[in-house]
Amino acid sequence: MEDSYRHKGLRRKLIAELRERGIQDEHVLEVMSMLPRHYFLDKAFEEWAYQDKAFPIGKEQTISQPFTVAYQTSLLSLKKGEKVLEIGTGSGYQAAVLALLGAQVYTVERHQALSEKANQLLQALQIPNVHTFYHDGTMGLATHAPFDKILVTAGADEVPLTLISQLKIGGILVVPIGEGGVQQMYKIKRISELEWTEEKFADFRFVPFLKGKA
Repeated sequence: MEDSYRHKGLRRKLIAELRERGIQDEHVLEVMSMLPRHYFLDKAFEEWAYQDKAFPIGKEQTISQPFTVAYQTSLLSLKKGEKVLEIGTGSGYQAAVLALLGAQVYTVERHQALSEKANQLLQALQIPNVHTFYHDGTMGLATHAPFDKILVTAGADEVPLTLISQLKIGGILVVPIGEGGVQQMYKIKRISELEWTEEKFADFRFVPFLKGKA
């Protein structure tokens, strides 16, 4: 896999665009400037990999647009060594960003083919500390809970209580919530066994958060 001078130049341009759009977390931007997004796309889309757009990755799923990745990751307020659950492995790009920020990543995908492909790519790229699971994301990953942070990369109809229950006290869940194709980004902080706070942010469009394995 080649990461050419041209690819690096396009990445620098993309990072500048993300800054202009309001992304301020320099750690997130630094990781995204180093990580070749074109590795996570089919060859047919390589030419457009550094446009701020989502692209299909098969199984009616997409790789999120870079702005969305940066936005969600920034809301997590990650610290090195934290244990993070990602729901929706997809291409593996978001998991790679989290891992390169120093997280211990547990990522769940309901499509077996996508899970296996992402796992192979992450291993080939020697991305550290990512554990992939072919699993129903609505169930979380109770066998490895509790988590410091949970990130959902699909649009939920309502607050996923199962996932909140797998957060540590003080932990953060970032999830897009809404019906009708548009979701509002929520940042949910668990403050006790039965209590949490909710903050609402910008609107986005995600594939639906579905129950069961595909």
